[in-house]
Amino acid sequence: MSERTVLVTDSAESTRALAAAIAAHCVPGDVLLLAGDLGAGKTTFSQGFGRALGIDEPVTSPTFTLVRQYEVPVGPTGVRTLLHADVYRLDRLAEITDLGLGQLVEDGGVALVEWGDAAEPVLGDGALSVLLVTDPDDDDRRVITVAADGAAWADRWSALTSAIEPWRVDA
Repeated sequence: MSERTVLVTDSAESTRALAAAIAAHCVPGDVLLLAGDLGAGKTTFSQGFGRALGIDEPVTSPTFTLVRQYEVPVGPTGVRTLLHADVYRLDRLAEITDLGLGQLVEDGGVALVEWGDAAEPVLGDGALSVLLVTDPDDDDRRVITVAADGAAWADRWSALTSAIEPWRVDA
């Protein structure tokens, strides 16, 4: 399976709402690879995602800590932990592997990986890719491409695209 859809948000809160709609369709073991230039909205997306999972504490960029871990209140998705990683400062794929995200999500976790395009060779199998691009004519507007490859999202893709339909644009 290889699917993709193109979406547009017009504010930080709209980006958070889109992330919340996606979070509702995630299950333990999911990895989301967030990509985009500096300031494109990766952390903003992560904040909305965390809020949707019931995380009350601030979700902040893990740039210098590499991985932040948030406990998730018991909810309908079964997700118990949100792992928020930033691999921008890592130089080699081995360093990404050493973070152990693949193993951590197996124990009830979901991982959001900022600069995820760099981690794709290690974490990309079954991951949901989220590319955020700032509109050069409007600093608040983001064009967001969501893509899934492999079987992990095959059974959920239709429900996911229905949930994010309000942000969809013709590609």
